[in-house]
Amino acid sequence: MIKQIVTWFALLIMQTVNLVAAKTILPIDSMATIETVALYNNLIKIQSQRAVILGQQDALRYGRSWQGEKDRSDIKDVAGSHPALLGLDFQVLTHLDSNYRKTETDKLVNAVKDMYQRGGIITFSWHMSNPINDGSYEWKENPQIAVLEMLPGGSANRKYQHYLQLMRDFLRRCTGSKGEAIPIIFRPFHEFDGDWFWWGRGHVSASEFIQLWRYTVDYLKNDLDVHQLLYAFSPDCRFQSEEAYLEQYPGDDYVDILGMDNYWDFRPDGANDPIAAMKKLGIVSTIALEKNKLAALTEVGLEQITDSTWFTNVLHPILKKWPLAYCMLWRNAHDIPTHYYVPTTEHPAAHDFGVFCKSKDMILLNDLPLIYKPTKR
Repeated sequence: MIKQIVTWFALLIMQTVNLVAAKTILPIDSMATIETVALYNNLIKIQSQRAVILGQQDALRYGRSWQGEKDRSDIKDVAGSHPALLGLDFQVLTHLDSNYRKTETDKLVNAVKDMYQRGGIITFSWHMSNPINDGSYEWKENPQIAVLEMLPGGSANRKYQHYLQLMRDFLRRCTGSKGEAIPIIFRPFHEFDGDWFWWGRGHVSASEFIQLWRYTVDYLKNDLDVHQLLYAFSPDCRFQSEEAYLEQYPGDDYVDILGMDNYWDFRPDGANDPIAAMKKLGIVSTIALEKNKLAALTEVGLEQITDSTWFTNVLHPILKKWPLAYCMLWRNAHDIPTHYYVPTTEHPAAHDFGVFCKSKDMILLNDLPLIYKPTKR
């Protein structure tokens, strides 16, 4: 751990020097929009300053006891500010019910525009329907091998292209007041080192996964002319070394952000291992700095928040240990009483969460700088 910290410190100094010296650091898409490049550079700046942006999945769309209310989030109810990053998902784009798909897609476009207008950041994952049969993203519900068939020459390649074209059409609707394309952090095929999704371990080889990732990025950039995305690579927390983390890494030319989803080390049954979580996040952060990339805790949380001091005593020390751009808590479901990761005002952890949010190194929406403004050198 000491060696890792020394390595991290040296790399952080190098990244800071590079940030100051460089006019602009470009993301992997050399044709990225002005706003996307600005987002990328401002995230690097925040990471180098040892601050962490706080986000939550679906935060402004619904909470534990409400949905669809304007200007509300459970985080704002407790901490006085919305999260600075909003997590969303492309799942609805391939829903088989056309009426539902249209209604929910319209809502999703509005959520993107609203967050951008507020000056916040948007990130998308994709619980993608299996293109072999339009079935569930969960392997246990739809055990169909797909990845190899999604590549050029495969039986599902045209269907997958159609999926990405639907994504392109959606993104074209996501524009700001001047018609500019709204930047989005795209996190495809997340938690791929687990076996619960059809794109996960055991259902695809490392080589096939890398081919699919590269094909996806190239098709979006080169064939569909999509240039508003930053690409985030985020396995689950099953790795124990740099080698294991990079086993399915598609290469520096295909990734902007290195992340990790981690719930396993923060289980509500009490079988927690925050030391392991800290070590794994250190691996992510160190690799990111070595590659001059962004690092993030792309999903995290303690379901039901069974420890009333978890945010200040467990999560915050881990976030302070390593340079990260952002941390995203998972959602507060309005229709599943036990599925929530942020306390409401009456929850025993509410005070602790408020203290955590007011920490000088945590950035909520009220404190987020102009993230889409080009940085001055």
